[in-house]
Amino acid sequence: MARRVAVIGAGSSGLTCIKCCLEEGLEPVCFESSDDIGGLWRFKEIPEPERSSTYRSLVTNTSKEMMCFSDLPMPAHFPNFMHNSQLLQYLQLYAAHFNLLQHIHFQTTVLSVKQSPDFACSGQWEVLTEDRDGLKKIHIFDAVLVCTGHYTKPVMPLKDFPGFETFKGEYCHSSEYKDPEPYKGKKVVVVGIGNSGADIAVELSRVAKKTFVSTRQGAWVIRRTSHKGCPFDITAFTRLLDLQGLLLPRRLINWVSERELNQKYDHRLYGLMPKHRLFDQIPVINDDLPACILLGVVVMKPHIQEFQGSTVAFVNGTKEEQIDAVVFCTGYNCSFPFLTASVFTGPGHNLNLYKHIFPPSLEHPTLAIIGLIEPWGPIMPMAEMQARWATQVITGNFSFSFLNTCVLPSFCPSFPSPKHGNLLVEYIPYMDELANELGVRPNILRLLLTDPRLGFWVLFGPFTPCQYRLRGPGKWAGARNAILTVWDRVSQPMMTRVVPEPRPSRLPKLLVLSILLVAAIYAEKRHSKLLESPMAALNNWRMYVPAAVLRVLKT
Repeated sequence: MARRVAVIGAGSSGLTCIKCCLEEGLEPVCFESSDDIGGLWRFKEIPEPERSSTYRSLVTNTSKEMMCFSDLPMPAHFPNFMHNSQLLQYLQLYAAHFNLLQHIHFQTTVLSVKQSPDFACSGQWEVLTEDRDGLKKIHIFDAVLVCTGHYTKPVMPLKDFPGFETFKGEYCHSSEYKDPEPYKGKKVVVVGIGNSGADIAVELSRVAKKTFVSTRQGAWVIRRTSHKGCPFDITAFTRLLDLQGLLLPRRLINWVSERELNQKYDHRLYGLMPKHRLFDQIPVINDDLPACILLGVVVMKPHIQEFQGSTVAFVNGTKEEQIDAVVFCTGYNCSFPFLTASVFTGPGHNLNLYKHIFPPSLEHPTLAIIGLIEPWGPIMPMAEMQARWATQVITGNFSFSFLNTCVLPSFCPSFPSPKHGNLLVEYIPYMDELANELGVRPNILRLLLTDPRLGFWVLFGPFTPCQYRLRGPGKWAGARNAILTVWDRVSQPMMTRVVPEPRPSRLPKLLVLSILLVAAIYAEKRHSKLLESPMAALNNWRMYVPAAVLRVLKT
């Protein structure tokens, strides 16, 4: 009889967990509190409590080739950076392609997850759910995969701003923001400069009277395009560059990368310069913020000192009067209200996870948290790799004990906030770590010897998730072709106007021929003079010719 696994949430992480369970012969049962799949990527006008929510114009920060699941590349006609509705469409294609919807119970909320009375022997869990009709039911599962993400509990630090109670204007968290229309003609302060804060500030600047961005830390800002207009992550994430990152000092890499960014726009001049180094924190991905600052429609400000009614005072002594609205882009806290308290064993009652997946306090590794990471890279393929590894552990293909195991997160550089620093992971090293244990990490040396073209692409080309389907469990026959045709799918949505290749210019050839002709004429003249009077020609070079040679020539 197949082991039953509860999957909580039907967003991108939940869907890949269902698929991985099916691949390993497990019986997944997914509980989704909403009425459809998609999670964060399903836009709703009215946010639902305890659920992630997006704004109408949200566009992905990672390109389609880098963020797709490893065995289903995104349609070639999709743009490289997609609107949230297009990513939702991809998730729907994924669910239909692998026949996942039949395993999902919609409008069913998980109220509690606790160990069964015989957990010490069985490792099973009791899951209490409530359906749309209010009917509660207890289920017994052999394992539980939690896929609710960490964008569920908005942080509203109103107490951190003295005098905020005197402010009579509108205010909201970014999770409640949907579009800029309500702010037309108003003076707005955006608090925070993460990706959401930058996006919202840029969007507001197009309709608001004035937009101010208040930031305590600052941020490094990176555009979505890089060399020749290619998606930045296509060129930034390669195995070769990752190898350089391992060999070179981190301080040197930071210096070189920061210098390159500041060549595009000086972060100090634009008021963006952060207190941290570039690779110590995830940067802001935004194409328009520097231009908006240059145009004066977005004004950078330091941390807010206090509110004085409709006046906002900043720590540098400046004040902005008649502020109409404040949008708090101050992030989220992780929230797992349905989990038993015994799982939270970290300092301050936080959640420590072995390899960012399993709570090490459990006697049996039958509860996994999927997608609870802040990666230097796309999260969807990382969640998929976590799900592949977790389901292998649940099936018993890996046997290990958490005892005497270091639970500190791997690949976690310094980070201003320890809470968020524990979630930060490096993309390629983390993927390779799990893939190595799964037996799906590509053997580059063997590929270079047996399939040089593929080996070259794996080593020097974009680090696409399809690399982890070339061998081992879950091998996909289409992985090789998907890797070799990456640039075809990157270019297709942009090649909507066929531009003929320019005719090769004859000017370089004519220039080379002219230089050769002049050189030949000059050489012939010099040669004729040498034949007529060798000693006269030699006098010009007397100082450079050894005396012994001169004596021989005279004789």
